[in-house]
Amino acid sequence: MDHKEIILLFLLFLKPGQGDSLDGYVSTQGASLHSLTKKQLAAGSIADCLAKCEGETDFICRSFQYSPSTHPSEGLEENYCRNPDNDEQGPWCYTTDPDQRYEYCNIPECEEECMYCSGEKYEGKISKTMSGLDCQSWDSQSPHAHGYIPAKFPSKNLKMNYCRNPDGEPRPWCFTTDPNKRWEYCDIPRCTTPPPPPGPTYQCLKGRGENYRGTVSVTASGKTCQRWSEQTPHRHNRTPENFPCKNLEENYCRNPDGETAPWCYTTDSQLRWEYCEIPSCGSSVSPDQSDSSVLPEQTPVVQECYQGNGKSYRGTSSTTNTGKKCQSWVSMTPHSHSKTPANFPDAGLEMNYCRNPDNDQRGPWCFTTDPSVRWEYCNLKRCSETGGGVAESAIVPQVPSAPGTSETDCMYGNGKEYRGKTAVTAAGTPCQEWAAQEPHSHRIFTPQTNPRAGLEKNYCRNPDGDVNGPWCYTMNPRKLYDYCNIPLCASLSSFECGKPQVEPKKCPGRVVGGCVANPHSWPWQISLRTRFSGQHFCGGTLISPEWVLTAAHCLEKSSRPEFYKVILGAHEERILGSDVQQIAVTKLVLEPNDADIALLKLSRPATITDNVIPACLPSPNYVVADRTLCYITGWGETKGTPGAGRLKEAQLPVIENKVCNRAEYLNNRVKSTELCAGHLAGGIDSCQGDSGGPLVCFEKDKYILQGVTSWGLGCARPNKPGVYVRVSRYVNWIEREMRND
Repeated sequence: MDHKEIILLFLLFLKPGQGDSLDGYVSTQGASLHSLTKKQLAAGSIADCLAKCEGETDFICRSFQYSPSTHPSEGLEENYCRNPDNDEQGPWCYTTDPDQRYEYCNIPECEEECMYCSGEKYEGKISKTMSGLDCQSWDSQSPHAHGYIPAKFPSKNLKMNYCRNPDGEPRPWCFTTDPNKRWEYCDIPRCTTPPPPPGPTYQCLKGRGENYRGTVSVTASGKTCQRWSEQTPHRHNRTPENFPCKNLEENYCRNPDGETAPWCYTTDSQLRWEYCEIPSCGSSVSPDQSDSSVLPEQTPVVQECYQGNGKSYRGTSSTTNTGKKCQSWVSMTPHSHSKTPANFPDAGLEMNYCRNPDNDQRGPWCFTTDPSVRWEYCNLKRCSETGGGVAESAIVPQVPSAPGTSETDCMYGNGKEYRGKTAVTAAGTPCQEWAAQEPHSHRIFTPQTNPRAGLEKNYCRNPDGDVNGPWCYTMNPRKLYDYCNIPLCASLSSFECGKPQVEPKKCPGRVVGGCVANPHSWPWQISLRTRFSGQHFCGGTLISPEWVLTAAHCLEKSSRPEFYKVILGAHEERILGSDVQQIAVTKLVLEPNDADIALLKLSRPATITDNVIPACLPSPNYVVADRTLCYITGWGETKGTPGAGRLKEAQLPVIENKVCNRAEYLNNRVKSTELCAGHLAGGIDSCQGDSGGPLVCFEKDKYILQGVTSWGLGCARPNKPGVYVRVSRYVNWIEREMRND
């Protein structure tokens, strides 16, 4: 390209809000290309200048800046060659030579109808399988429903019905248009030209360890690794031939398929494969913390407010102020960025939790999982200056109940969650401040002893769940306490489904390991019990005031409805408070095709309170995208770990059925009417007593019931994720039964 100088003359200003073809340009004052040959384009307006630039054939106007902030989706990382302006001559970069502003890079053209390595980056247009079947479009759910939704995986280039490899298979594949053949590999030859050079490799663990090239050859439990080139004792397709770019040498631990850490097949015939323990490269982030699929064992502190500008916030909130889910800090999808744990080791960039690594004055934020929205501030509030730094779960504001009634001046149920500002008793006596000791000295109900009870100033509260409602200590020396006159909020419809009034902890602990939920943060969870013994044996989900959804196998004890009762609004399994609702069952409805799902009709509608709220049902036949993080809850078996007897929760990624049905996992046991979720490393799962309970996923601003806990091969075993009935496949049946009853 000739060296020429361009001086862009901007004589007009764009009107605010005006959108036209100039929007893609950013003016940079004084930008020029210095050369012996100079050229100036005179222009009478910005539009005229644009037209001259675009009509110029001798050179390209490039006096505009391209940066990660102006072009966040163009992969402008480090100093790598890129093509943010779709230049026909290919990728380029600004140079470090003051006399050469930019230059094209020597990037060879790919052979489109061949693949390098295992075809992870294949972007060709082959759309037939090895046996000649046509491929199903990725954006279609017919004839095969699946979790590889293009909008959720923008970096995988899931276009049209072209063969792709989004999940670490040996070669590209596709779902087929044959209803009897779910998926098949495509016949794509390997390219004859050398593959692109690999990125940097490491002798220690960095990220998921996909570039680990060390010589560790034993698993975390001490098992010797099987050689990748051998098929005994375990047959497999992770061979050097199938993964030529993954350095599957000897029996060294590797990560050829995008697992959460390096692993290997073992020489123990009873243990197919296991993760390896690879020393970290010195980052403060441990392997367990570097990805949402392998979780730390400790139960994190719940902290849903922040001090100052939130730089020190270390809570577990992962939702933005518009309800979008946060992107993991170690992930580059859908947004590429430099705010990684390695670059900001002291910023607490764990999982996808809200943080403030760049000291933003407006508080914690995160990159979002929405490809169209790069980042947003989080749905967090600044802690009260009088709170002494004690962070507590945020209470979701109550929905206004009726015209003329303030949302803070009415209560639900017995008013235990009432947070209004009434500060006089029903008799008109002013209330004493909860922190004060005059005129009445007291020790039990203070802000220090009951930090979650909302004991602010002298407002009426109900810290002990008194059946008579909110009360307060009075300013009358002869009257210790008295009740307040707080009206009930009107109507069941005041609550929306799937919106808890107490913010869930969303803790990355394990149900089997004892991650205790915030009380009443999963208000649709029910306990199914025998009517006479009262013993908990299964879970379930409230989906309307009169109906509960559970697993059909939970009803094998008896076919008589009167045998069962439902407990709603409980946190403790055995100690039931005065505000817990116990309702008999009057009807059992089993799914007619023997699916493991059933409806229970209650003898009376449940009273909707802060502690009892239905979950939302999904759209019919909706498919949860692969790797979506969802939540399970229950009082089931915890193998003697802490937290037994209280409601527990766990965060689990959904696993596409195609992956779950691999031989090393559940070996084709999972049906299309089921979904599987869990951590392949094990340790986190639903267990006995959790059956029938909910698997809910956060979508926009509410929790949607996507699964009913059904079965699994043991509890929290490695490589054996849990299986859940796919609720969306039965929504029409559910709604029909509720409507016709």
